[in-house]
Amino acid sequence: MFLTKLFGFLGKNLAMDLGTANSLLYAPREGIVLNEPSVVAMDNRTGKILAVGKEAKEFLGRTPEKITAIRPLKDGVIADFEVTKTMIAYFIRKVIKGLQLVKPKIVICVPTGITMVEKRAVVESGQQAGAREVRLIEEPMAAAIGAQLPISQPLGNMVVDIGGGTTEVAVISLNSVAYSESVRVAGDEMNEAVQRYIRDKFSILIGENLAEKIKMQIGSAIPLDEPRTMRISGKDMVNGIPKSIEITDADIRESIKEPVNQIVLAVRMALEKTPPELVTDIANNGMLLAGGGALLKGLDTLIIQKSEINVIVDNDPLTTVLRGTGFAMENEKELESAFIN
Repeated sequence: MFLTKLFGFLGKNLAMDLGTANSLLYAPREGIVLNEPSVVAMDNRTGKILAVGKEAKEFLGRTPEKITAIRPLKDGVIADFEVTKTMIAYFIRKVIKGLQLVKPKIVICVPTGITMVEKRAVVESGQQAGAREVRLIEEPMAAAIGAQLPISQPLGNMVVDIGGGTTEVAVISLNSVAYSESVRVAGDEMNEAVQRYIRDKFSILIGENLAEKIKMQIGSAIPLDEPRTMRISGKDMVNGIPKSIEITDADIRESIKEPVNQIVLAVRMALEKTPPELVTDIANNGMLLAGGGALLKGLDTLIIQKSEINVIVDNDPLTTVLRGTGFAMENEKELESAFIN
């Protein structure tokens, strides 16, 4: 029994979706073993980490001056190297409990527009966090694999992956990205747009977490069949006291109109720059919508209206990329061309 457990920890490999909003980990035979916000709370005076993940997210907007709750990743890439390294190490330790004789090998997915410097930062963060080897795969490629698209065939497969920091639009054929468009506009930008709109229209300040909750509950890309409302509380900008108001889905649709239009424009641009043979394939097979942004009500319908191409929303868009990263890790030899390092 002891030996079985011991050998189980000899080389536990992991797949990681290191996202701006959330980080997820996948382990062979276990599936998704971690899904936590990419947030770290630290003491400004000592530099000590006080909380990571779900607990740290609750700190956002609620910390005294001596404590800061930060997101170490911005627009899908590392903004704070040291904090990111600590966060990755924390998540790895949380998943791999007990004896680990050999350091794990990790596959991490990254945005398509990532620079060489940013790639190096991701790899070094993984290595310094305790990985013996770090391999990288692009997010749209991982999403296509996770959705089981026929990427190995000479067919155009289009993926639109809307995460927290970036929207990745890519056309994939023969296990390679034939064309990609990466815009640093996604879920976080929508949250900020909701905050600005409520501040400017109602003179009320709200936090990041509430803005995200509003977007998820009543946000939409097109008018809904039944109008929705939501009562929220915030800080009155005039006198500084709490104030409660009722907002509508029309308010939130107006607030996020610009980032939503930028995402649709990225899809249109990708189609315009893709060879006609591949566009024909996409028109026949449709495009895949993945990532947390795929859950925005009516976004798939809006993209269909603007592109005249059918849109397929993945069954579990929040985990599409991670599932694909895990499959690529488990079938590394067959999918060697999918890795970018």
